[in-house]
Amino acid sequence: MKTKENKMDTKSWKDIKDAVYGERGTERRDELERDFESFKIGLLLRKAREEKNLTQEQLGELVDKKRTYISRVENNGSNLTLKTLYDIVEKGLGGKVKISIEI
Repeated sequence: MKTKENKMDTKSWKDIKDAVYGERGTERRDELERDFESFKIGLLLRKAREEKNLTQEQLGELVDKKRTYISRVENNGSNLTLKTLYDIVEKGLGGKVKISIEI
């Protein structure tokens, strides 16, 4: 008796992104990458705040922002100005911001 093998065609995350959003350099893919980077910034800020044992309210007080603003930044880092990013990291969390640009 012959058995058929179920052969799954596996794809990498890059292949899936290319298929759904287009290759790097296309408008839709670049937008996805920017949104993802914003999301990562929010996660990094939340992690740093939690490591400092600060509440969103306490961090907000340190940088003269409302708790709801800190929450929005942590959940989606978009629309965050560089000045506010520096204030949150340096004044609020006692850290340093490092930014790189790829060309």
